[in-house]
Amino acid sequence: MKPQINYEDFSKIDLCVGTIIECTEKEGSDKLLRLTVDFGEKGTRNILSGIKEWYKPINLKDKQFVFVFNLEPRKIMGEESQGMILATDGKKPQPLKPKSKVPNGTVIR
Repeated sequence: MKPQINYEDFSKIDLCVGTIIECTEKEGSDKLLRLTVDFGEKGTRNILSGIKEWYKPINLKDKQFVFVFNLEPRKIMGEESQGMILATDGKKPQPLKPKSKVPNGTVIR
């Protein structure tokens, strides 16, 4: 178990819904997919995710998921990743998604 955090630390995390408008395999990687995500008024971001083993790009395109929006950008294989898709941990990660369609950029509270 990870260390307990206080509410103030948790409140700094900006979780919101976005739609994957483009999804491609990251060249030279066995694990990474490049997700181009529409966050509505918050804009569009490129996010790299290590879920290639379990998902084909066509299966993620045009689908909504929950993302960490304000994660500090990080260079992965020479490319900047500007967020993180949230997924369960297990044999096959399951990206978290809203029960029904919501506007892109909707905040998770």
